[in-house]
Amino acid sequence: MKFFLKIFKKTTETRTLFFLITDVFLIIFSVFLAFLLRFDGRIPGQYFQGPLPAMVFLVLVFSLPIFYLSRLYSFSWSYVSTQEMISLFKAVGLSFLFSGITFLIFRDLHQFSSFPRSTIFISYFLVFLFCGALRFSKRIYLQSFQKGVREEKERTLIVGAGDAGEQILRSIQSSKLSPYFPIGFVDDSSIKQGVAIHGLLVLGRTSDILTIIKEHQVEEMIIALPSAGSIAIRRAVEQGRKAGLKKIKVVPPITELINGKVSLRNVREIQVEDLLGREPVFLDIKEIGDFFQDRRVLITGAAGSIGSELSRQVAKFRPSLILLFDQDETGIFNISKELKDNFARLRIHSLVADIADKEKMDQVFSQFSPQIVFHAAAYKHVPLMEIQPREAIKNNILGTEIVAEAALKHDTENFIFISTDKAVNPTSVMGATKRVGEMICQVLNQKNQTKFISVRFGNVLDSRGSVIPIFREQIKKGGPVKVTHPKMKRYFMTTSEACLLVTQAGAMGQGGEVFVLDMGKAIRILDLAKEMIRLSGFEPDKDIPIVFSGPRPGEKFFEEMLSAEEGTVATKHQKIFRAKLSEVNEEKLKKGLEKMKEEMKWPTREKMIDILETLVSSYKPS
Repeated sequence: MKFFLKIFKKTTETRTLFFLITDVFLIIFSVFLAFLLRFDGRIPGQYFQGPLPAMVFLVLVFSLPIFYLSRLYSFSWSYVSTQEMISLFKAVGLSFLFSGITFLIFRDLHQFSSFPRSTIFISYFLVFLFCGALRFSKRIYLQSFQKGVREEKERTLIVGAGDAGEQILRSIQSSKLSPYFPIGFVDDSSIKQGVAIHGLLVLGRTSDILTIIKEHQVEEMIIALPSAGSIAIRRAVEQGRKAGLKKIKVVPPITELINGKVSLRNVREIQVEDLLGREPVFLDIKEIGDFFQDRRVLITGAAGSIGSELSRQVAKFRPSLILLFDQDETGIFNISKELKDNFARLRIHSLVADIADKEKMDQVFSQFSPQIVFHAAAYKHVPLMEIQPREAIKNNILGTEIVAEAALKHDTENFIFISTDKAVNPTSVMGATKRVGEMICQVLNQKNQTKFISVRFGNVLDSRGSVIPIFREQIKKGGPVKVTHPKMKRYFMTTSEACLLVTQAGAMGQGGEVFVLDMGKAIRILDLAKEMIRLSGFEPDKDIPIVFSGPRPGEKFFEEMLSAEEGTVATKHQKIFRAKLSEVNEEKLKKGLEKMKEEMKWPTREKMIDILETLVSSYKPS
């Protein structure tokens, strides 16, 4: 009785109450129909006095609680899937197993005498059939209803007949407001050719897209290949462009999805990072999960492009606490709100402060005792730092020293310093300051049990102030798109990919390493500009002109990932390498840092550059 009262209290929602009442009716009807079928349409009178009502009572008593515990009253009717059918199959089987055992135990009682055992099996089949049909009825209705409004929707081809493509199709079919009318799939798997998925056929391969678009009057294409590399995506986009398709959308990489599941909410316009030749990242999820689970994590620079994405990625692995640290008040508010919306049970503490504030950093470490620190706070814009070296040194070097020493003092377990390819043979102030940051970590790693690790990577696509948002704004204004030089090349990596590899490097690091991420092939900035213009629906140098503005102060034509004298050592992860670095002269570093602090009182650019040249022998100011 208490159990049924509990159910009643929880059935305040109309939908839940509807399913509960309907299930009662369907179970009673199924048992009655089972007896009717067993006796060829004429049930003997004595069964109405004992076995039939007894069986109805038992099946209800066992089925409803088991249905409730199996969460068969807390699902989305529009998005019901095979998972709910599997749960229903198990729940019905379990309830009839208990009912059968009860009949067996009490078979000598009058109510259960001469009980026809076959009715148990018939009832089981009918309950599963009717309750399953009820749960699938709305999806069937929505799919049937959609056919009546297909004229208002755009004929859509789905590229990829895997899990992501199936989930996209299911979302489309269950949504009355969806603007898409799917006509079929394309997939390069030979096994899937001609296969039907939710009533739609796999019409061919990627190479057949041009023909399929023309034959089926396709108006839009959704590329559902979140686990594939950009080569496959680019091939599909090129075929779509050849057919004159203007609307091409894509499901983002699996690394950008919060819970790994795909829906129409995730579908977005194709972006340049989807086409840049990056291959999918495969991680040791167990190693990363063990590294973060139930641990306190501090992320400096959490409002920036790298810091905010690190926060999103770390949150997936269930740390006990995430500390978001940045001097950008609005940025911290935004990332904090986003994490709270997406990870309701995660403990988050936001801190607005400056890493160069030694007392504040010491207070933070003393109060929260972070076990893992990701130090992403830095000034990164090369031309700006060339004319303001004091600020670059204050933040990137002295700020890093303050955070690192606080981690050392408070026995932080892991300290991961976010570095850059510009730290190799630096020609810019920014690159030189990041190399000194690496040196600080190398020296401090020898002091106690704290593991200091540095991770280098190149340019992050679409980060604030990077080339992509600048080009995007220039295209929006009608041009011209300004490229510094036709030979200028850069390594590029998506923010999510970079941050995932950083977490992997942090998990596998033993302390003292400078890890280098495999950035793939360097990309010409000119090619990037042309691709962005095409993605906007224009032709380069026809609709949108491209002009060359000349290299900026501190810029190289080509960024190196390692200097010739360093070299790399392979690690167990194919996209992470360890740089072979010479030992840092601790005494020389210490004197250089002291001199920096003295000169900060009355700084000149020349003095700042001289100190950097003394500390970083490979630094050649441009």
